[in-house]
Amino acid sequence: MRAPSEDDSGGSGTLRRGSKAPIRVGLLEDDPDQGRLYQLWLESAGYRARLFPDAASFRRHLADEPLDIALVDWELPDSSGLEVLDWLRESPEHGLPVIFITVRDRESDIVTALRRGADDYLIKPLRQGELLARIGAVLRRSAANGEVDSPTEFGPYVLDAAHKRVLLDGREIALTQREYELAAYLFRRRGRIVSREALLADVWKMPTDVPTRTIDTHMSRLRRKLELSGEHGWRLSAIYQHGYRLEPG
Repeated sequence: MRAPSEDDSGGSGTLRRGSKAPIRVGLLEDDPDQGRLYQLWLESAGYRARLFPDAASFRRHLADEPLDIALVDWELPDSSGLEVLDWLRESPEHGLPVIFITVRDRESDIVTALRRGADDYLIKPLRQGELLARIGAVLRRSAANGEVDSPTEFGPYVLDAAHKRVLLDGREIALTQREYELAAYLFRRRGRIVSREALLADVWKMPTDVPTRTIDTHMSRLRRKLELSGEHGWRLSAIYQHGYRLEPG
């Protein structure tokens, strides 16, 4: 089966161009046969799909490594999809897009999931083309919501996208263009672990297999310039073997 190209209007529309890291999809599905089928569909479309048989393994994974979107079944052996959704919306991963995939087709169930914070709802049996199209649409909406031009406040920090600057307690911090892009990327993904591979691909536009200490040097400089050691309510921390996380603290 041919994977959709970057120009396919009917495919996922979410393959990252050039050398960018693939989009990471968490698939929370306890039926192993269905899970493997969906995983095959996703990987054939260029996604990096990780299958989780229960809520516990999904939560453990998110504590260590980031995801870009989650597909969540309603019926799970150790929880319900709604409980997973509630946990996500109250956690540092509150902004993670979530699509429900379930046999429950009652309108009341669909309304409940959407009101609790689901981004979309698909009724099984799933169809490959529709699944990929829905994932692409949710990811496009998520990206658009993160790229606002109006100033956005994070406590004493103001991210001014229109003028490409960061203010701290009303004073502008002298940043290079790269440092601003890095700060904006981190604040928009606050609370989430950001891998070095994602930073290379999304900020530096470099192949993810290029060994470099540039990221660590920039992170150290950004932490110092923006005073992200906790004194202003935000802390930029290195997560061993995984990357970095900007979070309240």
